[in-house]
Amino acid sequence: MQNLKQMRLRRARRSRAKIAELGIFRLSVHRTNAHIYAQLIDDSGGKVLASASTLEPEIRKDLTCGGNVVAASIIGKRIAEKAIKCGIEAVAFDRSGYKYHGRVKALAEAARDNGLKF
Repeated sequence: MQNLKQMRLRRARRSRAKIAELGIFRLSVHRTNAHIYAQLIDDSGGKVLASASTLEPEIRKDLTCGGNVVAASIIGKRIAEKAIKCGIEAVAFDRSGYKYHGRVKALAEAARDNGLKF
């Protein structure tokens, strides 16, 4: 029997394979109990073009907790601003095997509201 992390990573591999077929930029999300991270990745070159997380000092001073929906929406807004600054408007959302619910959903909706197209 597989544990929960192995099952999540198996789901992530499946979705990343589909995104690789599309050949567009990928907005990857990772969450822990205390923080949330977002990266804009170019799979063709294997480069991280932009990133945002609750560990950044300018974001951390405004938050009391980095592991909640409010923090996720701030990170979604920040990654969307960085993506548009890089000239990227359309991305594929890689939820890394997590359910589209709670913090992951809040990050995605904030990114959409601030100009990213999924």
